[in-house]
Amino acid sequence: MFRLPLLGLAEVAWRWSFGLAVGAALVFMIREYLATLPVTAGEMLLLRTRQPALMAQALARIFQGSAPRAFAALVVLLLSLTLAWIVLASLGRAATLKTLIEYFRSSGRMPLAREPEVLPTSAGRGLGSLMILNSLRATALLASTVGLVGAMLVARMASRPDDPSPGMVLLIFWMLMMLIGLAWGMLNWYLSLAALFAVRDGASAWGALAQAMDLCLGRMGGLIAVATWFGIAHAIVFVVATSAVGIPLGFAEFLPGGVILGGVLLVTLLYFAAVDFLYVGRLASYVFLLEQSAPEPAPIVFAPSEDDILSDIPGFGPPLEAAEG
Repeated sequence: MFRLPLLGLAEVAWRWSFGLAVGAALVFMIREYLATLPVTAGEMLLLRTRQPALMAQALARIFQGSAPRAFAALVVLLLSLTLAWIVLASLGRAATLKTLIEYFRSSGRMPLAREPEVLPTSAGRGLGSLMILNSLRATALLASTVGLVGAMLVARMASRPDDPSPGMVLLIFWMLMMLIGLAWGMLNWYLSLAALFAVRDGASAWGALAQAMDLCLGRMGGLIAVATWFGIAHAIVFVVATSAVGIPLGFAEFLPGGVILGGVLLVTLLYFAAVDFLYVGRLASYVFLLEQSAPEPAPIVFAPSEDDILSDIPGFGPPLEAAEG
């Protein structure tokens, strides 16, 4: 993170560019959707009264029957953004991992597990495998979202109209949500780890998943240590950012709303930037674990000398039958 700060900035650049694209697409979709809604003179008159009941009645008439169009537009937008994220995330991750692998292999600070000739020569190495892995990550996110909807339906079944129990509903929903979130987080982490092998070795998506499993079984202690320390660092950054947000909010009575909103937005952006830098550091730790290799013990060689007797050297003694004969 500190020796290659431009790598963290590159991570911030591709992530934030996608975030800005998502925001712009959502604003454009909402604007175009609102432009398709017919508004009559009577409805405009009700809106100008500024009476909540009359305005709600006018809005209900305006949005009546437009839900299918909004849903169709949202589905098209989500599919397009998902495809864009798969391509952009694959390109960004390929470039990031290529730079990290080159840095560790050229620094001379550690023994290499592989020869230099297998070094990736371009950021496009394993790009197809990365796209498959990122597609699986997007599918996992979709499955977790569907699971949350199912958790809401299951929790709702615990309360009946004749015997309402909102506490039980909330407890069941939170437990299912935590289980779904834990399963999604572990699966997303595993798919992200497999990207290392797709870039380093040019492995297929399924081969990268198998190699990631071997790494988890062989270097479980190192992986847990990396996750623990960077998890602590992430928690510290979150606490600092949460505390810093309270500074502009404390001046809400004295400063304009735009200044307060700008201060909160600035702290939020700094928090996301710090998180992106920490993620690059975590990737570097994984690459280090992957590239380092324990030195093999030197083989024991018995070489005869002038003072040695053949029978004292293993393998040079006469056969037992010959000796007895």
